[in-house]
Amino acid sequence: MSAVSPELLRRFDVPGPRYTSYPTADRFVEAFGADDYIQALKQRRSGVAMAMPLSLYVHIPFCESLCYYCACNKIITKHHSRAEEYLRYLSREIDLHTAHVGVGQSISQLHLGGGSPTFLSDPELRELMAMLRRSFALVPGGEYSIEIDPRTVDAGRLETLAELGFNRLSFGVQDFDPAVQKAVHRIQPAEQVFSLMASARHLGFESVNVDLIYGLPMQTPESFDRTLAQVVELKPDRIALYAYAHLPERFKPQRRIITVELPNAASKVSMLSRSLSAFLDAGYVYVGMDHFALPDDALAIAKRQGRLHRNFQGYSTQPDCDLIALGVSSIGRVGATYSQNAKTLAEYYDLLDQGRLPVVRGLAVSRDDLVRRAVIMALMCQGQVQFESIDLAYLVDFKTYFAKEIEALGNLASQGLVELNEAGIQVTADGWFFVRAIAMVFDRYLQTDRTRATFSKIL
Repeated sequence: MSAVSPELLRRFDVPGPRYTSYPTADRFVEAFGADDYIQALKQRRSGVAMAMPLSLYVHIPFCESLCYYCACNKIITKHHSRAEEYLRYLSREIDLHTAHVGVGQSISQLHLGGGSPTFLSDPELRELMAMLRRSFALVPGGEYSIEIDPRTVDAGRLETLAELGFNRLSFGVQDFDPAVQKAVHRIQPAEQVFSLMASARHLGFESVNVDLIYGLPMQTPESFDRTLAQVVELKPDRIALYAYAHLPERFKPQRRIITVELPNAASKVSMLSRSLSAFLDAGYVYVGMDHFALPDDALAIAKRQGRLHRNFQGYSTQPDCDLIALGVSSIGRVGATYSQNAKTLAEYYDLLDQGRLPVVRGLAVSRDDLVRRAVIMALMCQGQVQFESIDLAYLVDFKTYFAKEIEALGNLASQGLVELNEAGIQVTADGWFFVRAIAMVFDRYLQTDRTRATFSKIL
């Protein structure tokens, strides 16, 4: 698997969705609002889904300082008093949800993202977790994770997170090189991350992830090799390796990046190729897309056993379930609907002041969407699609329904990325590196318009 050719990497260095959902979030419409979302919650409460655990996502938008590469919804502030007000509104939003789904719904997955969730103080994190536990039941053995800005925590804070029930951490590293860190306005010495990792191991966190980005200003293949070596030495349980997408026309912070300092396309491909080799040689399992895991990590085990799932937080070991999203700009999924909250604090607060759920856009998926979602998620998670399983689940004839797509897969098959037979589609070992390109074949929306430029590169 480490012998994927740079030429093949270059060929598929094109924009495409990440498929944390299908249809993707750019398809959401303002015609779908809070009333539609409430209807979905009511249908859940009255149906068989009520017995299934929920997933929770909580968005904390605040950061103390600006990272120039960032494309997340965030608010830069040093005024920590703003978190107190935000928690009050989160409490209102939680109460509005429990009014429709009831108190005590089981939660098997919780993720705090941002922004920087560790912008919250220890007492504020305790308050947030108490709010959630009053309204929901966090079940034993669930995945409870939080994104960490290493500059905002120490061993004592990690101990608090463990006491609060978090069992998974994700450290934002991006790059250990001091010149790169300076160019993106995010200075954090490697020694700090190594110390935090040692503390996390001592405290018994089940899994620790490290985020890396290639394609940042001042990076070279040689400098990134040094970061890769340090990460291998650090030995996190999981690694997320993202390609930097420079879109300053869309994301204002990126306008501070000096364009001439960005590595060229050939250098980015080289960094990706070297990263694949470094992690695979170090014993990591390629889970899919931009994720790696040690063989004994739950994510790698789930892939081997065919239990891998995918949601708005990426790959997951938890069964496919409804996701309630809390906080400004957060995206959820309930039943056959997607929903997104207001993107600005002013609108988010205003809607909650009116006693309304802050949903401002979303989508009720069609039958065709459901069929295609099943195919795309099977490819993204299991790396295969059995025609008969889709036929039986959705009462279609796969070969007829997807005749054009099967024909289009012929080109990918000729390049050794997929295998086609009478029973189904199988992603090859090399094909896993390009699984987004394979999934895109079944994306009806990409077939009917030219929106690919709005997505990041698939590699």
